[in-house]
Amino acid sequence: MQIGPVLAALRHHKAGTLLIAAQIALTLAIVCNALFIVQARLARLSQPSGIDEASLLVIGNEWAGKPNADQMASLTAADLDTLRRVPGVANVYATNAYPLGNGGNVMGVGHSPEKLKYVTSAATYYSDENTLSTLGLKLVEGRNFRADEIGLLDGKGYMRPAVIIITRALAMQMFPHESAIGKPVYISASPSMVIGVVDRLRTPWVDNSMAKWADCSTLVPYRQLTPITHYVVRVQPGQLDEVRQHVRAALYAANRMRVISPKDGVRSFAQVREEAYRDDRGMAILMSGISVVLLLVTGAGIVGLSSFWVGQRRKQIGVRRALGATQHDILSYFLTENLLIAVAGVVMGGVLAIGLNLWLMKQFEMDRLGAGYVLAGVAALLLLGQAAVLAPALRASRVSPVEATRSV
Repeated sequence: MQIGPVLAALRHHKAGTLLIAAQIALTLAIVCNALFIVQARLARLSQPSGIDEASLLVIGNEWAGKPNADQMASLTAADLDTLRRVPGVANVYATNAYPLGNGGNVMGVGHSPEKLKYVTSAATYYSDENTLSTLGLKLVEGRNFRADEIGLLDGKGYMRPAVIIITRALAMQMFPHESAIGKPVYISASPSMVIGVVDRLRTPWVDNSMAKWADCSTLVPYRQLTPITHYVVRVQPGQLDEVRQHVRAALYAANRMRVISPKDGVRSFAQVREEAYRDDRGMAILMSGISVVLLLVTGAGIVGLSSFWVGQRRKQIGVRRALGATQHDILSYFLTENLLIAVAGVVMGGVLAIGLNLWLMKQFEMDRLGAGYVLAGVAALLLLGQAAVLAPALRASRVSPVEATRSV
């Protein structure tokens, strides 16, 4: 098949050629970036939190009547005792926040008290001697908190822990070439000694702005004395649903001066994870839908234009058939013509895809688009183009030589 006659024919159909090429280019640019976003969002859905999610419940408790700090200390201790007596409960602790919970404290962690010179940011979890066993955290270095190290902190006090436990990711950032155990770090005006390192503990937040320090977390030995408290409960294997049905009633039986939401006051970590990544899941579905629609519209556009051209050229096709062109020759002509348009479109689309990704990187802190996505998109659009033009091309190849003799 000689390319010259094909190019000459395309020059006579500039508007249609440019329209299809532009549509392919735009589709490639959007689909490549959309699928890149989908892959990134789906990868985030499966990121490990570092805790034994299958065995955990989270209870959101809010005290009524505005009790003072001393009263809240007594009430919290009583609640923990009540929850431990519920059949099927293995352990429990009170905290200000939990992984994937989308709430809590973040602090700069550094080698000096100067806040402007911190090394990285880290989530801060209030913890006690039961936290590691409740969450199922793996202690890779050092030791756990002791009961006598746990302090009480109301909303007016300053957090100045003497000892802390940090994650491996945070330890590697703070002390990349040595063990963090026994080293002082600053999360407040006073130094805190690292007594333990856990393997992994995700922060409460999952958005892109937190991605750089998603595994940087700090456990501080405090019990929070504020009206709103979270109880994290570890249950015995296979008893999650049963315990979930009884913990709310047990707490209300112990003290009714509280509010536990009937809708989401007691949640499993499967629910916590689903809610945390709801936006990511929705974005993945939206981007997938947009990609499918764009590909269908592009395919339909190629089919429509090719069918129009076949209808316009029936007499020309008949003349070529009368001069000896085979059905294969006609089929190859239209496939080659469409391939040239598609190649021009994907070349422009590749440039647009990279440009769009650079803009997204600047505006939304996205990662750089991998070359594999562009190459896969190019291959997909070329295959789509050939598949879309196949039916009109086959119809053109069946045009009879008799068409050359018709005047209309």
